[in-house]
Formats: sequence, structure tokens, C-alpha cells
Amino acid sequence: MPSDLIGLRRRHPRPPVRMVHLGLGAFHRAHQAWYTAVSEPGWGIAAFTGRSAGAAEVLVSQDCLYTLVVRSDQGEETQVVESIVEAHDGTDLEALRTLLRRPEVAVVTLTITEKGYHLGADGHLDEQDAEIAADAVTLGPALEPGEGPALRTVPARLLCALRARHLAGAGTVAVIPCDNLASNGPTTTSLLRDLASLAGSDTAWIDETVDVVGTSVDRITPHVSAEEVAALAHAHRNDDATPVVTEPFRSWVLSGRVRGVRPAWELAGALFVDDIEPFERRKLWMLNGAHSLLAYSGILRGHDTVAQAVADPECRAQMHALWDMDEHGLAEHPALHTREYRRDLEARFANSAIAHSLRQIAADGSVKLRNRVVDVLIRERAAGGDGDAATTVLAAWVRFVRAELRAGRALEDAAAARIAEAVGSPDPVRALIHVISPQLAEDQSVVRRVQYRS
Repeated sequence: MPSDLIGLRRRHPRPPVRMVHLGLGAFHRAHQAWYTAVSEPGWGIAAFTGRSAGAAEVLVSQDCLYTLVVRSDQGEETQVVESIVEAHDGTDLEALRTLLRRPEVAVVTLTITEKGYHLGADGHLDEQDAEIAADAVTLGPALEPGEGPALRTVPARLLCALRARHLAGAGTVAVIPCDNLASNGPTTTSLLRDLASLAGSDTAWIDETVDVVGTSVDRITPHVSAEEVAALAHAHRNDDATPVVTEPFRSWVLSGRVRGVRPAWELAGALFVDDIEPFERRKLWMLNGAHSLLAYSGILRGHDTVAQAVADPECRAQMHALWDMDEHGLAEHPALHTREYRRDLEARFANSAIAHSLRQIAADGSVKLRNRVVDVLIRERAAGGDGDAATTVLAAWVRFVRAELRAGRALEDAAAARIAEAVGSPDPVRALIHVISPQLAEDQSVVRRVQYRS
């Protein structure tokens, strides 16, 4: 960075750590950290990285401060967010255990991506996953790694730290998953119980100590390239090496019991509801499902960003067909206002000031599509529909992975090895669908429709 740039400075006293976040990345910093900064400046966040220590090191070097750049076609606004006060390597289990033993630390939020939960196609803990199996052995009945190998997965680290809190008598804690999973609250609860059981431990203490809150989260936050980091530093005359770019829209819907204290996020616009499932479906099916469709169809048609893909008449027509089917599946919930929601989505997708990479969205399709497309397709088929719009998405994914492998590119997908094996099988389309959903792979009509389009 040029030497004449101004360093970021805190305007307020550093708040104490009262909240832990797992999965330090751009979305957390545009969403949960922003909501906390705006609503509860007295709540400091200790954030742990997901994949590497690099993000924590950069953030620590600038006092855990960063610039949030909110962009639209009308211009941009910036603010320095001060809610993160510590940043740690995600593998630093002792720091996580130490923090959760403190009674004043009352909330743990998660943005570890869909694959970070290590779920199988049935939505439950994949006990055959090599890393999960190894972590269960390392934890043992005491859920204490001791001198054994380092824990490899976020679920195992979280379970170990929650157990440490329980044994310390530090009180209840709210665990709040903020990832794009159907029923992410109940899924996280069963994940913790299943992993504890796999390790040979009891699970009663989880209900005694842990409140899991379901959520639906929404704010488009693309990856920021090194070139854009430099351009933003020059434009704003600061030395921020890790700014976050996002859109004006934001939404956070939560549901569940919290016996302890939590930030009053509703002061920043968060919504607490009794039944979150309809909100989850609307977001997963309509926003995330359309994102996946645009990613695979858009890349195949030569586009790089969401804004480019949604401007393509063919991609846009496919998107509207998918939304028509989604609306049919959500018709019993008129309070969701799906017609207005899809109109707003189209405007958000067309925001040319947000360069949302299609390849960023396309990663880990085998996991993402289960929540974004499979659920609504199964429901549509059960109701007697053909599910054409959803099979279009699956077919685009099939064409995409085949094209990637033909071009010699490595698939960025948790199931890359299984996908490559399926592509080389005698019945590749059925085998690929099976990677995503064994149930759909048995539906002859779905398989034929995907074969026809791929």
C-alpha cells in the first residue's frame, strides 16, 4: 500500500468479547458483524477463520477493523465496522474453549458454508465422512481431544468447546447457524447430538446448555479481488487490506429459544418469528436456487457475473420459470409476498455495481443444490407436477461439471471424486443425480428430463 494512506482507527472503546463467530469471511462481516455493530456496540466478537489463518492475520494487523462498502447503481457508501475485536485461526481450539468457558460469552454464530457441516444426502451427519470419523475417535466419550490429533472439523471443535463450557458451569449459550441449510436450527441440533453419540458420549447436556436458533440470512456479498482492494484503498485513502463489498439489501430472520442474553439485533432490522421454515424456503428456493441456475447456465453461455447472466434473455426466462414453480410451492404462505420478493430479487441480481462471480456461486454444487433445488423438486413431484424448471437447473449442473472435467479443470466441490466417478459411469446422468439426491435418481421422469436437457 502507498505510504500516504491513512490507517483505520477505532472511534469507540473496544468492547469486551461477548460473542464468538466461526467462519470469518466476507459474509459474516457484511451481515452478523454489521447487525451487531449497529444494534449493540457493547458486544465484541471473537471471530475464527474457516479455511486458513490468513484472514485472521490480516484483520489483526489492522486492529480487527475493516471498511464495509455498500454499492448500488446509484453509488456507494462506506463505514468502518468495529464489532470484531479478536480474530483467530480456526484451528485454535484452546482459544475457542477458553472463550466459551466465560459466562459473559453468550452467543456463537456460524457461517461455515454448507459443506462445513459434513452432512450426507439425507441431511444428517455423514458418519462415513473420514474427517468426522477421525474427529469422533479423537474426541472420545469425554469429548476432550487431550494429546490426540488436532480436530479437523468445525462441528467437532464446536462440540468440544460447548462441552468445556458445560463442565465449567458457565451457563447456557445460543448457537446460531447462519448458513444456507434447510431447517438449519434443527439440523445443527441433530448434528451436535449425532457427533456426540458417534464419539460415545451422552447428549443430555446439550439440551441443558445449548439453545440453537434457526435463521434465514440474506445479503449478497461477492469476493473482492486484490485489484479491487487496491482500488478501494486508493479511492478511500485508507490502508484497509481486507474491505468488504456488499449490496444495500440485508435480511436476518431468526426463530428459537434463547435462555441467556443476546444482542438486540432487531434494532438493526432483524426479525424474530415463531415459524421460520417458510422464510427459509423462500430464500433458499428463490434467491439461492436462482443463483445456482444463473451460475451454471450463465457460465455455459459465457457469462462471468450474476448481472451479466440475468441480462441474458434465456437465463432470465429459466429463472422466471423456476420462480413460478417456487411460488406454487410457497402459495400456502401468502404473508411471504413472493411476487414482491421476486421483483426485488431481479433488481438485486441486476445491480451492476456488485460483481458477483458465477464461479463463486457454482462451487460445491453437489451440496448446495440439495437445499436450493432438490427439496422444491421433490415437493413438486409429490404434488403431481413435472418439476421442469428444477430439472433445468440439474441439467445445467450436469453440463457444467462435464464441461469442467473435459477442459481438465479441477472441480471445486466437496464431492469432486464422486462426481468424476459418476461422469465416467455407464449411466452418468443418473449417477450424477444420485450424488445430489438418491431419491431423485430413482425418479425415472426426473432422470429422463435431465438427460434430455443435458
